[in-house]
Amino acid sequence: MNDYELEIGVASDQGTERPHNEDFCGSFMESNDRAVVAVADGVSSTEGGEVASQMAVEITLRTFREEARSAPAGQRLYRAVQQANIEVHDRAMVVPGLRGMATTLTAVAVERGLLTAVHVGDSRLYLVRNGTIEQLTKDHTVAGEKVRYGMLSRERAREHPDRSVLTRSLGRELIVSRDRITQRLVRGDALILCSDGLYNVLEDGELPPILGDLGAVAASRALVEAANRRGTFDNLTAAVVRMVGPTPRPPGEGGLAAQLRRLFGKSRIS
Repeated sequence: MNDYELEIGVASDQGTERPHNEDFCGSFMESNDRAVVAVADGVSSTEGGEVASQMAVEITLRTFREEARSAPAGQRLYRAVQQANIEVHDRAMVVPGLRGMATTLTAVAVERGLLTAVHVGDSRLYLVRNGTIEQLTKDHTVAGEKVRYGMLSRERAREHPDRSVLTRSLGRELIVSRDRITQRLVRGDALILCSDGLYNVLEDGELPPILGDLGAVAASRALVEAANRRGTFDNLTAAVVRMVGPTPRPPGEGGLAAQLRRLFGKSRIS
């Protein structure tokens, strides 16, 4: 183990049935307690899915780096995803062979133990804590909406013909609606970002045992290898972020107001 509070691993594969990989993933460690990770899955029904996913991740990471480091990481990520959407959309408009290209994008920024996720599409973000797993993102699919409205069970949704029909994707419109999720992390937590080629093959409950005590790099590879052993029909990607050091105090929690909150409970102080 190194001195980093964060440990990151990413792995992507074309799978056992596809001739090439339309998934893309990447990461950027800005400091020992601030990092960004992104996973994208190009829409296969359009030309240029492979181009869209790579652009989405690379532009998100580039824009995040270009934003002022004094700004909160979550704010920088939110703007970066919108910039990625604009550039993918604009490229599709001017290149005939890429017309209509789109992608999912699930990106996280972790800063001093505070997670901010920005999400479009049906790639997923999971939190693994003390051996239990929780899906933090919503699937922007027709089947996913039916599950949320109580019209379809999660079990039936796995085999539903509309399970991969997206209701929201990056690049299709000039302005994209982005889910924003925040969560405090603690030492020992692990995040899994993955495309549907992984979670359509592996059940949620299977993921924590595969992670085990593996480092982030080995864990991401183990997830991809486990899905490939099942014969996944799709491209698949897994990124793992582990909180391996003490949870840092988040920005703004060291002042007098914060000390009074700890003394007097949840009373609001302004």
